[in-house]
Amino acid sequence: MRELGRRLAKVLRAGDLLMLSGELGAGKTTLTRGLGEGMGVRGAVTSPTFVIARVHPSLGDGPPLVHVDAYRLSGGLDEMEDLDLDVSLPDSVVVVEWGEGKVEELTDDRLRLRIDRAVGDTTDEVRHVTLTGVGERWASADLSVLAG
Repeated sequence: MRELGRRLAKVLRAGDLLMLSGELGAGKTTLTRGLGEGMGVRGAVTSPTFVIARVHPSLGDGPPLVHVDAYRLSGGLDEMEDLDLDVSLPDSVVVVEWGEGKVEELTDDRLRLRIDRAVGDTTDEVRHVTLTGVGERWASADLSVLAG
């Protein structure tokens, strides 16, 4: 998951919204940690479960990474508006864990990543990731860099 995040970072740009879903322990934060490494941001990327959102500024000239954990938020976009993500989005890469039904109205363009553990995997290592691009931004995006 971490390596996938590093690869995905190569195609991201300011204004991108990523929505991550999957069961607890599926690898959402690990993937985001890889994004942070690939984007070259400051600070350790850890789960923002209790602070809800963390901003990781770029160490170079790239966009900051805004990492949101919406698991504990139940109010949909109203609660998300308190985080001012609509202000951050144009200049940042925003990653929202558990964002389905809560952040879709922020932009017409978003990339949804569904992470599932392989059925019957006793080592708990194999993941299946389904990417679904929504909007014009992702209709023409070259995601071949993600192939491993």
